[in-house]
Amino acid sequence: QVQLVESGGGLVQPGGSLRLSCAASGFTLDYYAIGWFRQAPGKEREGISCISSSDGSTYYADSVKGRFTIFRDNAKNTVYLQMNSLKPEDTAVYYCATDGPCVTNLGSLTGEEYAYWGQGTQVTVSS
Repeated sequence: QVQLVESGGGLVQPGGSLRLSCAASGFTLDYYAIGWFRQAPGKEREGISCISSSDGSTYYADSVKGRFTIFRDNAKNTVYLQMNSLKPEDTAVYYCATDGPCVTNLGSLTGEEYAYWGQGTQVTVSS
């Protein structure tokens, strides 16, 4: 049974950092792309980063490029999202997903392309 469990969210001050984890079970993570999405209250779901299965290529939305880093630990079957220089506009529920495309234009993704989702973890950036 495919399962994704996110963790690492919380309350952080602007300029701070958080590392989100997406622990996978029921499948071998390096065979599938993993995407990170977020959804803020009253806003549409936004694809922010993904890592491909084939060569580990990574892509980022413009809104997080240069501040967020996605990486994978195959031994732990876990994907991470390191978030630095956090801003209040990064406040959202963050989700990881798998069995979907990892593409350069993350803005084209609605999330419906991904078959499996975690439960989400809340990130709040506030002073």
